[in-house]
Amino acid sequence: MSDDPKLALIVSDSAKAQAGAKSLRDAYAWVSPVDADVLVVLGGDGFLLHVLHEMLDWDFVKPVYGMNLGTVGFLLNGQHDHVPVTQRIAEAHRVPVRPLCMHATTQDGQEFSYHAINEVSLLRETRQTAKLEVRINGRVRMEELAGDGILVATPVGSTAYNLSANGPILPLGSRMLALTPISPFRPRRWKGAILPESAEVEFRIREPGKRPVAAVADQKEVRDVSMVRITATAEKELTLLFDPGYTLEERIFAEQFQV
Repeated sequence: MSDDPKLALIVSDSAKAQAGAKSLRDAYAWVSPVDADVLVVLGGDGFLLHVLHEMLDWDFVKPVYGMNLGTVGFLLNGQHDHVPVTQRIAEAHRVPVRPLCMHATTQDGQEFSYHAINEVSLLRETRQTAKLEVRINGRVRMEELAGDGILVATPVGSTAYNLSANGPILPLGSRMLALTPISPFRPRRWKGAILPESAEVEFRIREPGKRPVAAVADQKEVRDVSMVRITATAEKELTLLFDPGYTLEERIFAEQFQV
């Protein structure tokens, strides 16, 4: 009896991914995602994040082994057709990913909840500078931050928008969050903070009518917010699988030494 895991194949609509899937479709006895032990995802980073977000809405969460048939492929493995997928999965390194949960309240009292794997960002909607009150675990830590906005990033997301905003790169497994201002005007010298993953982060918008702010959880946007609360959720923890020697952690190390 074979001990190979049951695999489901999920492929991006891109021509590159569809072409790469041709040789795989007939090589294995693929099953549906609900019956699978592992999801094999072909595409780019954006498509992988799309699949992960879909899983957060399903009643089941499965480990994901991604193969890069997109552009950057930071969250995916390379293509190695000479090594069976089952062997690669059996030897893979497991990386836990704990998503953020964003609870946003709009100026007219509507409430929205979305998950974010990379980051939750607050961004000014107009030319007017955003003004935000920053609370950590219910305590006001900054009465007013003026600038383009602010973001909270996970370790996985710390090399994405967070890094572009001059935020810190967080090692995987650190169970930390990056709190990073976006083009801050006041206070000018504040560079952000590193918070424990257990922290509850809350932003309250000052002068929301004059200075409207949008909240974005990865690709999900809520406009004209008055308050945003962010927590990490252990109940929806995801697992990414990486080839030995090609782990996400190694790529995060490499990002810190690029010149």
